[in-house]
Amino acid sequence: MENGLLVQFKDLGVISVLALAAFGSAAGAGTAGMAAIGAWKRNFLQNKSASFLLLALTAAPLTQTIYGFIVMNKMVELANKGVYLWGIGIFAGAAIGMSAYWQGKCAACACDSMGETGKGFANYMAVLGMTETVALFVMVFTLVVLGKL
Repeated sequence: MENGLLVQFKDLGVISVLALAAFGSAAGAGTAGMAAIGAWKRNFLQNKSASFLLLALTAAPLTQTIYGFIVMNKMVELANKGVYLWGIGIFAGAAIGMSAYWQGKCAACACDSMGETGKGFANYMAVLGMTETVALFVMVFTLVVLGKL
């Protein structure tokens, strides 16, 4: 039994951390991207210049995929040390992915606001940084736990 089903769960955890982080990044960037497109459209309709900085806001959730990849690589190194990595991978990936998703929602609001006012980029980035910090904490704490295995 240990060589069959449990090993498959271990492998599931290794890919889950990356996949769930990437799902969140995709959802977050997609949500922010839709808001950026809407803001650009409004600017074009009003013959105002459209800020390229909205692209930076839209891209913010993509870094969580990198964090999932870093954790996944550490899990691959430990693949022979335990069959319970699936739980770590799923929960860490879900937490990182949720950070990306909510960061994208915050970025969407920032795109809308910046599209209207043309101001506040640094403030918006500060909020995005706070939501990103959750993913950084999860990555670091997960790496600490994995280092103890």
